[in-house]
Amino acid sequence: MAFPEGFGWGAATAAYQVEGGWDADGKGPSVWDTFTHQGGERVFKNQTGDVACSSYTLWEDDLKCIKQLGLTHYRFSLSWSRLLPDGTTGFINQKGVEYYNKIIDDLLKNGIKPIVTLFHFDLPQALEDKGGWLSETIVEYFDKYAQFCFRTFGDRVKLWITLNEPNMFALLSYDLGIFPPGVPRLGTGGYQAVHNLIKAHARSWHSYDSLFRKEQKGMVSLSILAGWVEPADPNSASDREAVKRAMAFHLDLFAKPIFTDGDYPEVVKSQIASMSKKQGYPSSRLPKFTEEEKKMIKGTADFFAVQYYTSRLVRHKENKKGEPGAMQDAEVEIFPDPSWANVDWVHLVPWGIRKLLKYVMETYNNPVIYITENGLPHNDLTSLDDTQRWEYFRQIFQELLKAIQLDKVNLQVYCAWSLLDNFEWTQGYNSRFGFFHVNFDDPARPRVPYSSAKEYAKIIRNNGLEGHQ
Repeated sequence: MAFPEGFGWGAATAAYQVEGGWDADGKGPSVWDTFTHQGGERVFKNQTGDVACSSYTLWEDDLKCIKQLGLTHYRFSLSWSRLLPDGTTGFINQKGVEYYNKIIDDLLKNGIKPIVTLFHFDLPQALEDKGGWLSETIVEYFDKYAQFCFRTFGDRVKLWITLNEPNMFALLSYDLGIFPPGVPRLGTGGYQAVHNLIKAHARSWHSYDSLFRKEQKGMVSLSILAGWVEPADPNSASDREAVKRAMAFHLDLFAKPIFTDGDYPEVVKSQIASMSKKQGYPSSRLPKFTEEEKKMIKGTADFFAVQYYTSRLVRHKENKKGEPGAMQDAEVEIFPDPSWANVDWVHLVPWGIRKLLKYVMETYNNPVIYITENGLPHNDLTSLDDTQRWEYFRQIFQELLKAIQLDKVNLQVYCAWSLLDNFEWTQGYNSRFGFFHVNFDDPARPRVPYSSAKEYAKIIRNNGLEGHQ
């Protein structure tokens, strides 16, 4: 029941979700500041991340939580607009630099490896005003920001994530418009953003590779969200094909260009091209990479970082009317098995994580894999006893052991989401993913461990499930 020696145990947070201090010490506004301040019930009870967990002033309290769990790794993100208020290196906010320097130094002092994410959904508003991820200019802005971070923190940070869940981000922000900037552009915006996200990632990887790697000896990747999918009817050939399309539009959309050959999956290209034609577009709504760009994109990740929460069933659903949208382009319908228990949007399917890891291993040439997020919310805001949640985690760890021991998956790090209850985007503070409960009504924002925190600490101490069968 033991994990390999040296296995990495972590927990994750993200700047906007925990820091607060939204305008403290010269920080510039991010798109989430703007979006939440506009109100209009787009977020649960119009809540904001203005204060969140107050991690900007309470970092020492976070560090205590990290030490209490005994983590070997801590994943957090940098607030782009805290470091560079207008998104450019024209003005550097020294207070922001000092804040992240302290986090990094304190972690290292305590033997904890930082995994640092450059972009976790919170684009500086100044750059959104220039077109955000829909504009090609973002590639250059992101690369300059990444180089600034590598130069400033890379002497100590050896694990970098450029983008968090760019597949989910592009869909929610620029296609459906549920996330800021909050403008739906069904069937076009998401793909435009995907295109620029991939190029921005690749450019920054090359910057690291050519300017910093030799001296800093770190690694750079991106974290892709991936649920697992099963055919609704395993005996139906069309449902089995629908599963392949669902994976192609979800995980492989980013993974194939970056890990394989610099270009989108064939089925994604053909589906979008044929739907675009039906809809009367002169050409495909999916932008094309040039041959030069394909060369630049191919092979730009040093490990495979994936985030898993849940699984779904998939069936073929023909898009007869040529309706716009990514799901419609893929011609799939995605839904949970009614027998699966759920908390919010997360259906409890621990075995899905093993199947996903095996898929990554077989599709992407057995890479080193990091799980950079995985978790389950706790909805009882009054109870610290989250037994159901811990049972889910325990089963997840059993599946990870099977993946490592039976499937020979090269999994090296696991990070749970999340260290603390935090601002869960449009769900506000209604969805609690933390190992530590945060009372958002108390200005002191006390952190109190859930029962799962104590259990996770035991797993880490034993490097395995001893006594947890």
